[in-house]
Amino acid sequence: MHIAVVILNWNGRHMMERFLPSVTANTTGDAEVVIADNGSTDDSIEFVRTHYPTLRIVQLDKNYGFAEGYNLALKQIEADYYVLLNDDVEVAPNWIAPVIEQMQQNEQTAICQPKLLMYDQRDTFEYAGGAGGFIDSYGYPFCRGRMFDTVEKDQGQYDDPCEIFWASGAAMFVRADVWRELGGLDGDFFAHMEEIDFCWRAKNAGYRVEYCPRSVVYHVGGGTLPKSNPRKTFLNFRNNMAMLYKNLPANRRRWVMTVRRMLDYVAALKFLLAKNTGECKAVFEAHRAFGQSKHIYRQKREKMQHREVSCIYPGLILPHYYLRGRKKYSELAEIRK
Repeated sequence: MHIAVVILNWNGRHMMERFLPSVTANTTGDAEVVIADNGSTDDSIEFVRTHYPTLRIVQLDKNYGFAEGYNLALKQIEADYYVLLNDDVEVAPNWIAPVIEQMQQNEQTAICQPKLLMYDQRDTFEYAGGAGGFIDSYGYPFCRGRMFDTVEKDQGQYDDPCEIFWASGAAMFVRADVWRELGGLDGDFFAHMEEIDFCWRAKNAGYRVEYCPRSVVYHVGGGTLPKSNPRKTFLNFRNNMAMLYKNLPANRRRWVMTVRRMLDYVAALKFLLAKNTGECKAVFEAHRAFGQSKHIYRQKREKMQHREVSCIYPGLILPHYYLRGRKKYSELAEIRK
């Protein structure tokens, strides 16, 4: 069995200096570390070659984004399991074995994530994945340990391994044969939401996504684009519409997307009232871009299987969070199994 831990790099010299030591020290045995370079223009690859001469490097000719960058890199890497690992992640000792052991207990478990904690606040769940991701019926993602902007302290409340809806792309374990079967990430997403779309496609194909609390990693987060950024807003809103369009069963797609479109326009109004005009415009640009590319996503949708899948919250979490003050995963009604 061979495991490839693949770190996608783009001008990340400072990240390599800071985080590669923990990854190389704690990745041993059947696992290797591979640096996939997305056309960097800094000296990050020279740094790796000088200080980590035994590491394999896969170099791409330009920045293809997170999704297509991984797609192109993994085509050049043979392994039984891929681990997509952000360059701003510190890993704890023995972080690989528990995940692989859990995945091997059920051959339908194709994707798994470890516990993600904040790098600077190690007793707190990290925004990008926490203790495993879910979505509600209208496509709003949240995590055990993180609801919108509220993150919880890790007090062992989510130390049970369980099925989840999506695994964080910051540290995502994937069976290589399933990765190839599904065609990897959707390269048209460029970045943001691509891992949720990938996990949804896996579930539509009959696979499971799980969370493994015995493996722990520490994530800085926000390293590529800051939280409040029109480009990030554009990608999140456009990709969310594309994800819903591709993956929803036919009997729910039209209604869900109509409601979601109206809610997105409410979000745009909220940005405008807060004088975030760039982000307000980004919402409308996202919907325009989705409409222009809808024919591409239609072709992808037609090639997919669709079914009712597990771990979707049966309703809208916005009123629970903003009106009823339910800020924690544990305060929601039971997730539909």
